[in-house]
Amino acid sequence: MDIRHHNRAAWDRQVEDQHRWTRPVAYEEIKEARQGRWQLLLTPSKPVPQNWFPPLKGTRVLCLASGGGQQGPLLAAAGAVVTVFDHSPRQLDQDRFVCQREGLTIKTVEGDMSDLSSFSDSIFDLIVHPCSNCFLPDVRPVWRECARVLRTGGVLLSGFVNPVRYLFDDQKMPKGQFEVRYRIPYSDLDDLSEADLQGRFIVPLNPLEFGHNLTDQLAGQLDAGFVLTGFFEDGYSHSDADPISEFIQTFIATRAVKQ
Repeated sequence: MDIRHHNRAAWDRQVEDQHRWTRPVAYEEIKEARQGRWQLLLTPSKPVPQNWFPPLKGTRVLCLASGGGQQGPLLAAAGAVVTVFDHSPRQLDQDRFVCQREGLTIKTVEGDMSDLSSFSDSIFDLIVHPCSNCFLPDVRPVWRECARVLRTGGVLLSGFVNPVRYLFDDQKMPKGQFEVRYRIPYSDLDDLSEADLQGRFIVPLNPLEFGHNLTDQLAGQLDAGFVLTGFFEDGYSHSDADPISEFIQTFIATRAVKQ
C-alpha cells in the first residue's frame, strides 16, 4: 500500500471536513502577530514558550508537515521568511488562502517530510514541526533531514505523540475500558485486522497512524546531531477527544539545537 498517497488524500479530505488542524487562522490572530503578539501550537492545547523561538524578523523558517493555514502565516506575520512543506495540496491551499487574504508572502512546497531533497544544506534557521510524524512509519529520516537543512545552531521545534496513546484498544477507550492490546512501535497497517483497516481507515479515507517509541523520537534527534534544550508534555483539554488524557498527557514537544 502507498502510505503517502493514502495519507495525502486523507488530509485533503480532512480539509473538506474542516478538521481542526486544517482551519486557517483568523484575521485577528494575524493582526496580533504583526504586533509581536502571537501563540503557536505544536501539540493540542499548550502554546510553545516564547523563549523557545529566536528573534523572528528575517529568520528563515521551515514549517515541516505543517500545512493548514496556521503556523506558517502566524510566523510570516511576525516577520519570518517562511516555507511551508506538506504532502497535502489542500493543506497548502489553506496557507495560500491566508496569504492572499492578509497580504503575506509564504513559499509552499509539496512533498514527503522524510525527504527534503528539494532544499540545500544549512538553509534554514528554524524548523517548526507540529504533531505529524505519527503519519509515517519511520521518523529517523525526518530528524536526519532536519539536521541537514538547518544551519549549525539552528533550532528544531517538534511535537509528537506519546506512544502510550497507542497501547490501548481505541474502540473501547470511549467506554472507559482501557484494555492494553498493542505493542509499541504501533502501525495501523500491521496491527489492525483487514476488516478494521478497511472499515475505519481505507473506506472512510482517514489518515493511517504509526506509534513510534521514544527511542526513535528522542534518541533519534540526538543521533541526528541535535542537543535537546526544551521539553514539555501536553494533552487534550477534555477527555472526550482522547480518553486516556484524563490520566496522562499524551503529547510531547521538544526544542533541539543542531550542533
